[in-house]
Amino acid sequence: MTVIGSSRALHELPVPDSTDRLRLGWAALTDVGRRRPHNEDSLLASPPLFVVADGMGGHSAGDFASAAVVTRLAERITGPFISAGDVEEALRIAEADIALVSRHSLLGTGTTVTGVALTLVGGQPQFLVFNIGDSRVYSWRGNRLEQVTVDHSVVQSMVDAGTITRDQAERHPDSNMITRAIGFADPPIPDYWLIPATAGLRLVVCSDGLNGELLDHDLRDHVGSGADAASTARTLVDAALEHGGRDNVSVIVVDVFGSANEGTA
Repeated sequence: MTVIGSSRALHELPVPDSTDRLRLGWAALTDVGRRRPHNEDSLLASPPLFVVADGMGGHSAGDFASAAVVTRLAERITGPFISAGDVEEALRIAEADIALVSRHSLLGTGTTVTGVALTLVGGQPQFLVFNIGDSRVYSWRGNRLEQVTVDHSVVQSMVDAGTITRDQAERHPDSNMITRAIGFADPPIPDYWLIPATAGLRLVVCSDGLNGELLDHDLRDHVGSGADAASTARTLVDAALEHGGRDNVSVIVVDVFGSANEGTA
C-alpha cells in the first residue's frame, strides 16, 4: 500500500491566464478489509491528480504494481493542471516498471487504475476521468449519482451483450475477472471522459472493494448525505466493512466548491 498526498478540507488552485482560483476539498482513505492479509491498493490525492490503483498478483507484486502507477503519476505533477499526454506517459513508464517485476512472479502482476485529473479545456478547468480495469469513478450533482467509468470486466461485457442485467452483474461470481489492466503484457490504454469542474460537483474514486460491497442505493445514500468529504469517505469505508469487507477498500471523495468568480455551492 502506498498513499501519496493528504486530505484537505479546502484548497485553492490558481487558474492559468486568469485571476480566478478553483476551490476544492478532498479526502482519501484506504483499509485492508476483513478478509485480505495485505492491502494492495495505492492512492494519490494531490492536485491535479486523484487516483486509486488496485494491485493484483499477490502481496509484494500487487503492492509494487499499484505503487508504481501512483508514484509515476505523482512525478508528472508540476502545477495545478495536467494533460492527458502526461497521464499516458506516466502509465507507460509504470507499465515498464511492472514488467520488470512480473518476470519474477509466477502469477504475474498488474493493477487497475482509475482517477480524475484536473485539466484545462478552452481555458476552463475540467476533470479528465480516466480508467483501466474495474475500479470506478462516480459523480454526484443535483441529487443524482452516476457511474462515470465503464468497467473493463467479463461481467460488463455480458451486460453490454444483454445476457445479464446490471443488478445481476454486481453479484455475479465472475465479477472480479477483468479484461484490461496495467501489466500482464497489456498496453496501458485508458478510456477517458470530461466533466466540467463547477460548483456542486462531487466525485468519488474507488476500488472495487467499495462498490463490490455496496449497492447503488447504498452509495447514493452516503455520497448524497450532505456530509463533508472526510466524513463521507469514512462512512463509505465503514459501510463496505460492515457489508463484509472481502477486499481492500479505498476511496477518494473530491468536492468542487466553485471558484472566486463562480461562487461557492
